[in-house]
Amino acid sequence: MGKSLSEAGLRRLREVLVRHVESGRIPGLVALVGQGDQTHVEVLGTMRKDGGAAMRRDTIFRMASTSKPVSIAAGMVLLDECRLRLDDPVDEWLPELADRQVLKRLDGPLDETVPAHRPITVRDVLTSTFGLGMDMTSLGTPIMNKVFELGLTPNMPEPQPEPDEWLRRLGTLPLMHQPGAQWQYQIASDLLGVLVARVTGQTYDAFLRERIFDPLGMRDTGFWVPADKMDRFGPLYAPDPQSGEFHVWDEAEGGRHSALPAFQGGGGGLVSTVDDYYAYFRMLLDGGMHRGERILSRPAVELMTTNRLTPEQNAARTKLARDNVHISFGQGQHGGWGFGMAVRTYRGDYAPVGQFGWDGGAGTSTYADPANDLVGILLTQVGTSNPNSAWAFHDFWTTLYQAVED
Repeated sequence: MGKSLSEAGLRRLREVLVRHVESGRIPGLVALVGQGDQTHVEVLGTMRKDGGAAMRRDTIFRMASTSKPVSIAAGMVLLDECRLRLDDPVDEWLPELADRQVLKRLDGPLDETVPAHRPITVRDVLTSTFGLGMDMTSLGTPIMNKVFELGLTPNMPEPQPEPDEWLRRLGTLPLMHQPGAQWQYQIASDLLGVLVARVTGQTYDAFLRERIFDPLGMRDTGFWVPADKMDRFGPLYAPDPQSGEFHVWDEAEGGRHSALPAFQGGGGGLVSTVDDYYAYFRMLLDGGMHRGERILSRPAVELMTTNRLTPEQNAARTKLARDNVHISFGQGQHGGWGFGMAVRTYRGDYAPVGQFGWDGGAGTSTYADPANDLVGILLTQVGTSNPNSAWAFHDFWTTLYQAVED
């Protein structure tokens, strides 16, 4: 392979990150870059806007939607073990979703429906095409209003209900699209956790811990932060979209992650550290292996990390990203989606085809790049309610790719 990260390039990367912290827009951050067996870490600023404790390499962050590429691994374990098959209907485990009705029109009344052409399959759930999702292009429609009203998505004032009740509520809704027709965000990632729990008889948290987190040594990854680790966890800020003023969206002590939640959401519920996430993404680059132990099969990793969508299925995702470019910073340039993560199928910025990963609304970004044997992780606690953290992502990746030399 023969590629390496230049010292001058890594210095420039640090300078760019320092600039974001010194501007006052990002109180603190932790970044990790790994290539081959070389890792480089930057730890800058403080955990709170008003100073106090410095960021640490082992600071715990809310991964938000960057949970998706990690939590999906539970489903891949079940595929590897033939406890799930890609084209099995989910009805056996999720009877609440049998015999679906589908809206005639996306913005139409909830009782104007046609029967689904076919059942929802495991593949539809893994590819986020089962027929329901958070569609930012149709906010204000009866179906989206109902999704929010029923508490089916995170980040509402009320936490999501326990899994059986969550699924019962989901089962009262018609689908927005026919199963398999179109990619939609978020709800499929949360639904996978319910499916895993039903198939295994374990909580989603327990299964992920046993099969993914513990074998990879991801000691600080999970759906909550124990009291003895709380000093490594800070508040989540959501800057005001107009004024930029910092508001605390979620406090550390007594906040959303201070106890194991009733609903363990694979779509955005994990907390973690740069080193834990590096172990996971390095395992994917190594074809499912970690220190001589197989975590996932090579074909499972290949399925997850390469494009699974047709242009028709992906059209809505591309439109969403390109219509929200100020916060989606190049997410419209991916071109593809695997299982639980974006995959680049054409080159629209500094990253090459084949790069895979995702970003989180709490100010996190994680991608791996097989062509350069490269992992990049940038963790902040500044939500993407304004572009500050998205700008930091953008500059991180732009600078990182300049540091790669032959």
